[in-house]
Amino acid sequence: MQDNPTGTGKSRARRSDGTTAIQLSLVIPAYNEAAHLSSTLDAAWSFLERRQGDFELILVDDGSTDDTAAIARRFANQHFNVSVITIRHAGKAAAVRAGLEFAGGEFIAFADADLATPLIYLDEFVRIARDAADVVIGSREGVGSRRIGEPWYRHAMGRIFNRLVQTLVLPGIEDTQCGFKLFRGDAIDQILPHMRLYRDANAIAGPRVTAFDVELLTIARKQELRIEVVPVVWTYGTNSKVNPIRDTLNNAIDILRVRINLSRGHYGS
Repeated sequence: MQDNPTGTGKSRARRSDGTTAIQLSLVIPAYNEAAHLSSTLDAAWSFLERRQGDFELILVDDGSTDDTAAIARRFANQHFNVSVITIRHAGKAAAVRAGLEFAGGEFIAFADADLATPLIYLDEFVRIARDAADVVIGSREGVGSRRIGEPWYRHAMGRIFNRLVQTLVLPGIEDTQCGFKLFRGDAIDQILPHMRLYRDANAIAGPRVTAFDVELLTIARKQELRIEVVPVVWTYGTNSKVNPIRDTLNNAIDILRVRINLSRGHYGS
């Protein structure tokens, strides 16, 4: 077990031949997920342990007020290659960023705590990233994708939001918000220094869903990194923390901020 309460980063460990020692890092952000966290960690660790290649599982506790942190640390004490990071509650963007900064893998992925997208896709994502991409993202749009149990109004809101995203910053990407993405480690090293949204996030009350994924992908494209999109099966979580009105407004503001940062050259060239 590794417990890193500050979330400060670490360098990628190297073997004697120069390759990265950890092949795959999986980051799972969690806020008040005590009811389902044990099954999530069991499923994630069992999947990673069966794969070829060294791995690390990183649970980022976003300042939970329930037993999320205690459950995660107990699991880490009983399993190898599991790290727990606790940050003050600042939202999913801050939690994912802390995990990405800490991760040391050749490939670094993040997934939602409800595992709405099956982890089996990680094998395909790693293969694509090794052969032809720097960033691989799951998409709930396109041939082969499927949404299970999603209310119609959530789907409609998502499509309207994506039209805004494509118009202002990311033309051609139909789904930026699926919480299942994988990056080459060196791509993360290029992207993170340019991130500006929620870089110094303040403590907040309650859950907060943001458009930090849009900034990640905007920076990747500006840095001329190769982005591949993979249609996935995704199951809507009944315990979703999304507030349709509040989070839609927050996300729209985020997109405008990304557009402004992009026009001012803050994301590099």
